[in-house]
Amino acid sequence: MSHRRYAPPTARIARNECSNSSECARGLSALAEGLEAVERHGERLWEPELHRLRGELLLTQAGDEAEAEVCFRQAIELARRLQAESLELRAAMSLSRLWQKQGQREEARQLLADIYGWFTEGFDTPDLQGAKVLLEKLS
Repeated sequence: MSHRRYAPPTARIARNECSNSSECARGLSALAEGLEAVERHGERLWEPELHRLRGELLLTQAGDEAEAEVCFRQAIELARRLQAESLELRAAMSLSRLWQKQGQREEARQLLADIYGWFTEGFDTPDLQGAKVLLEKLS
């Protein structure tokens, strides 16, 4: 019996390039399919990233900050359970940007600083470089 490994959504979705609502709707549909595949196959490695991307698309498409925050928090919790620190960092960055926009700078800074502080290497990676820049903006 063949078992297909689930792969994360396309680079286009991952970069959150929604120039119109139909592209965002297609992205949300692809993410829903990805989450269904996670449930079907039980391969949870990318599940936090799928929730994070869903939050990003909800913000882009409808400005739904409340639902996006739920997605980001869920991504953080799932990444934490999987001990997937890089995915947790990405989700924390998304939530921190949202909180920054909402005027919750200190909460955003604290969340991101705590997670960024875990890392001891890899500071030349895009995720850690992005986290550093965001932390500087929040300070």
